[in-house]
Amino acid sequence: MNIFYKKHAAHGKWEHAIMLAVLLLATGFALAAGHTLHNIQMQQEIASRIIRFHVRANSDSSTDQALKLKVRDGVGAMMEGRLKAARDRDDSSRIIQQSLTDIEECAEEILRENGSSDMVSASLTDAWFPVRTYGKSVFPQGTYEALQITIGEGKGHNWWCVMYPNLCFNGSLYQIDEGENAKKLRQVLTPDEYKTVMEGRNYRVEFRILRFLNRD
Repeated sequence: MNIFYKKHAAHGKWEHAIMLAVLLLATGFALAAGHTLHNIQMQQEIASRIIRFHVRANSDSSTDQALKLKVRDGVGAMMEGRLKAARDRDDSSRIIQQSLTDIEECAEEILRENGSSDMVSASLTDAWFPVRTYGKSVFPQGTYEALQITIGEGKGHNWWCVMYPNLCFNGSLYQIDEGENAKKLRQVLTPDEYKTVMEGRNYRVEFRILRFLNRD
């Protein structure tokens, strides 16, 4: 009788432990899902207020990577002057769209001056961006409207920044600090969005449970 009771009690403990583990996993999954949904919504809100700048190098050779930065600086200098007159994001989109031919010509002229025969394509399009850090700020991964410049085959490492508000071309640091660039950002984002970007939160939330369940 005692042996039966002990076995029954042990079995009950295992059932309780399993149920507790399942409950903890379900709770953790729900919290992770809610956190991820919040991050997705916040990214979409931030994306609706800014325009990114994306330059894709021809290759990862040292020459092509150097050319990518020369194109970045040349196009950046040209667009800095033009975007000073922009009243808002929509106005900036219009100016960029109207400047696409000039952007391509500017980039190709820089390439020719540096001995490259690569062609350049420029477009204002929706593009996916990974998490990017600029100084103390962090922009979450996701889809953003962006001026995208592709040099040659566009197979090299990319360069990213923020074109509206104009955060890319203030000096040579290409980062957002708590000075003038932060003021520009504060003007176009809500307080919550600004706090999210400037706190540098980590948006690389991975569903490890889902990854485990989806393994082959």
